[in-house]
Amino acid sequence: MITKEQYLALDACAMAESLAAGDLTSSELMECAIAQKEKVNGQLNAVNVDLSESAWNHAQQADKETGRNQHTPFLGIPFLIKDLTDLKGAQITHGSRLYTTSSKNGPVISDQNAKVVKRYLDSGLLMLGKTNTPEFGLSVSTEPVANGPCANPWHTDYSTGGSSGGAAAAVAAGIVPVAHATDAGGSIRIPASCCGLLGLKPSRGLVVSDDDMLANRSGLTVNHVLSRSVRDSASFLDIVRLRKPELFPLPDVPQDLTEASQQIPGPLRIMLQTEHPFGESIDEDCLRAVTTLASCCESLGHKIEDMSAQPDYRAAARAMNKILCAHTFQQVRTRLQVLDISLEQADLETSTRQMTEAGSRITAADYAEALTTLDRIREEMRQLFCSSDLLLSPVLAKTPARLGWLNMNANSLEDYAARYRCYSGFTPLANGAGLPSLSIPAVSTSEGLPVGAMFTGAWGSDLILLKLAYQIEQTQPWPMLAPIAND
Repeated sequence: MITKEQYLALDACAMAESLAAGDLTSSELMECAIAQKEKVNGQLNAVNVDLSESAWNHAQQADKETGRNQHTPFLGIPFLIKDLTDLKGAQITHGSRLYTTSSKNGPVISDQNAKVVKRYLDSGLLMLGKTNTPEFGLSVSTEPVANGPCANPWHTDYSTGGSSGGAAAAVAAGIVPVAHATDAGGSIRIPASCCGLLGLKPSRGLVVSDDDMLANRSGLTVNHVLSRSVRDSASFLDIVRLRKPELFPLPDVPQDLTEASQQIPGPLRIMLQTEHPFGESIDEDCLRAVTTLASCCESLGHKIEDMSAQPDYRAAARAMNKILCAHTFQQVRTRLQVLDISLEQADLETSTRQMTEAGSRITAADYAEALTTLDRIREEMRQLFCSSDLLLSPVLAKTPARLGWLNMNANSLEDYAARYRCYSGFTPLANGAGLPSLSIPAVSTSEGLPVGAMFTGAWGSDLILLKLAYQIEQTQPWPMLAPIAND
């Protein structure tokens, strides 16, 4: 029987190897995952849709299956889906009261799997539940009114970041080794930084996405995972990557990222960014995270140089805001039609309502102009990476915020917007330009909270990011788990 300590020490790849060798069973893994969830979730509120019973039954069934093959590399391993994504037969809330207390016929149950979920199921992963997220994924802190706030496993008075905050908390607390996440403006990288994890936002067009522009928010949103190891991130990218282009052009990335990512990269030219895009101040610990990874890269033979040009972050932010508001209006309006209520009657959080109202006023010309702006930003970034390989910057301008500091229902939305602007700012550009971007754990604050730094590369340079992350992981390994996992 596998012990709790043994379970917590394994990443998903190690679990798969042990299962294939017959050293443990899926039932043993699931028993540990369920026990860990029951132990920590009351303090964290990371998992808001519990599928333990069906997961246990599926684990027992997985133990009966024989003839494992390359198409089910993770058969029998516990996994979690973000609660913005459809998992057939499971409740979906989008972190919103429009899907919980406002629903006339009880919980809203998905009647189909999202395409990314189908990939995970086909790989053999077993769905233990769904993870907490802010309303419609629209905040960088996971504190929805509908499901309650998610606490940081390193210090429960603090935020996990967002919008994949529940996924990050679950992985850092040892419930599962890897969890599904999405990123439309930093929603993988920000929780990774706040919770001491690895968080890769892949290149646009590289991974599977549902076939409508609402699901991927006009290409801003991508699917991947939060993980504790580089090889898990690479392996799960292999699960969801596309082999031919679908909605967007397909970057030229090697077919086997898992193996290729464990090779040492050649000398890289890395630009350093230490000033906030909007002129805000940056916390000392956030700058220390950048300089720590810069020093590590220099020791590995890479060249650190000043940022050669400043992209137009303000124009990108304005354009992305128009697109996100338009899609928020689209999503909310569809739900209001189902509920047969008006926007005035809807139980929406204050900032979501404001985005919905703004979205209702966006014209086709506004939307087209926003896309044109992002095309220009994408060309600016292409030119920037002609002379360098990567950009190293903070993930956030401040260390993890206390719960309640970023209040989507604040009486003063001006105050909320000001806090949001000074807290974030670095991550969205990669979404607007479709670039790969990766948060790596770097330092800790005096309160014991993790702080990451972020590498961003040219479109299609996902493998370079993984190779560098693997090199750093071998040189400067980060803590695998928050203390709460072993308490």
